[in-house]
Amino acid sequence: MATCEVCGNDYALSFEVHAQGAVHTFDSFECAITRMAPVCEHCSVRIVGHGVEVERHWYCSAHCARTAEPERGRRVRDSVPAQAPA
Repeated sequence: MATCEVCGNDYALSFEVHAQGAVHTFDSFECAITRMAPVCEHCSVRIVGHGVEVERHWYCSAHCARTAEPERGRRVRDSVPAQAPA
């Protein structure tokens, strides 16, 4: 058993996340997200999906990037072109 570094729970099914040379121990994805997920610089939501990076600033969506960075955010694409059937 290992102790979660966020909530302190000593849990038999805890897990480790190895990132950027550090090892973190968590008892749930919720605690891992709380500790490790970046925060949108516009709306402050935790970025759990891909997110959008604009010149070293992180946003949860293209909408937030465009709202916070009108000049640079305008270049953010949030659509994927349809592919022709194979």
